[in-house]
Amino acid sequence: MNQIERALEIAQILEELYPTTPIPLNHADPYTLLIAVLLSAQCTDERVNKVTPFLFAEADNPYDMIKMEVEEIKSIIRPCGLSPSKSKAIYNLSHILIDEHNGEVPADWQS
Repeated sequence: MNQIERALEIAQILEELYPTTPIPLNHADPYTLLIAVLLSAQCTDERVNKVTPFLFAEADNPYDMIKMEVEEIKSIIRPCGLSPSKSKAIYNLSHILIDEHNGEVPADWQS
């Protein structure tokens, strides 16, 4: 069994065990969820939910996000911790989504 087959099998098992899992991060669409998940590393969901409204007021899509400077993103997300690396990741991820996926978050991880 190769790595992709194994991952698909694990995903199927998890789906059977946990068919409906609530998402504690406030989000409006796949992009804002992706950014919230990125911010949640080493940070509580509660703090992420306090920070994201300020970030998403400035940029709630990859096109607006890349118009911001990394330093601007960093200053907004600072309360989440690890802001230097997270701000670069958000900026770079937004570029990848635009360059490789027409600005959309792929529906699955194989895309």
